Amino acid sequence: MPATRTTLRRSIAAAAALPLLAVALTACGYGSEAKKDDKVAPAAKGEKLSADTVKVGYFQNLTHATALVGDQEGLIQKELGGTTLKSTTFNAGPSEIEALNAGSIDIGFIGPSPSINGYTKSKGKNLRIIGGSASGGVKLVVNPDKIKTLDDVKGKKIATPQLGNTQDVAFLNWIAEKGWKVDAQSGKGDVSVVRTENKVAPDAYKSGSIDGAWVPEPTASKLVSEGAKVLLDESTLWPDKKFVITNIIVSQKFLKDHPDVVEAVLRGSVKTNAWINANPDKAKASANAKLKELTGKALAPEVIDPAWKSIQFTDDPLAATLQTEADHAVKAGLLKEPDLAGIYDLTLLNKVLGAEGKPEVADASLGVK
Repeated sequence: MPATRTTLRRSIAAAAALPLLAVALTACGYGSEAKKDDKVAPAAKGEKLSADTVKVGYFQNLTHATALVGDQEGLIQKELGGTTLKSTTFNAGPSEIEALNAGSIDIGFIGPSPSINGYTKSKGKNLRIIGGSASGGVKLVVNPDKIKTLDDVKGKKIATPQLGNTQDVAFLNWIAEKGWKVDAQSGKGDVSVVRTENKVAPDAYKSGSIDGAWVPEPTASKLVSEGAKVLLDESTLWPDKKFVITNIIVSQKFLKDHPDVVEAVLRGSVKTNAWINANPDKAKASANAKLKELTGKALAPEVIDPAWKSIQFTDDPLAATLQTEADHAVKAGLLKEPDLAGIYDLTLLNKVLGAEGKPEVADASLGVK
């Protein structure tokens, strides 16, 4: 189903997304865009690297579990030695990109849409994608009394988290593939696309103001706990059932000035993903413990258990799927055709993977030349 990649390789002066994207593109954040209090991990024993501190940002979402678990278990801090990890959590992609641009964070875990938007708006000067983190974890969940088949979605009210965000683009593309017509900006057409914050979606579903939602985890499983049913897992629409939902970005300045620190964070991420995949139950509990620390409330078993199973943790940034997601946004009319050349620099990641005896990953011809 995903579109071809050739259109994205053209060097088109398209640094600007449409104005609506400048404020709307976000991965799967919850609530407002305000960032939460910073958390400083105790420095591990060892030699300090080229920076005293590295500031890392991530979301309070299960799709950011690499960061949650790596922070909670001290796996990233261990690789940093005497350099201190300072973590900051965000609720949405635009605020994290702003923090990266302002130097408030150096490295961030973030979704594909804000990565694309941030890179194009800066004409390729602010960030690089340096690694992968997670794939999947997005579902179409619906009211089973109103929607029993995929064709029944026509004429119904379906929520997405935000105009132009990663899930919104995916749903609009799916609608187009069905041959239905929807105005991307208003959400009106053969399907009513209702932009609804993830934290609001469960109440909107209970009130009947939406008939379903195309949303990330754990929102999808929260809706299921309210009686919704999973109608479609987005992973089934992608080759090998893999698509990027979270990747790792870095400030280009920080990468240039402190490559040893960036390499250490990537090493911690790779080791964290290996630990998550080898210890899924312990990792799930660790992520939930970190969420409780950050939000004051852990996820209930009926929410976290199915949500966790739908997410794959991977070091591969799945670069080809980033291209395709951008192409979907272009097709929907939400993004002018971008020049993504140079958005990736996987040099340090492949160095870390090689040291761990793992195969290198590809940048889909979008790497730094």
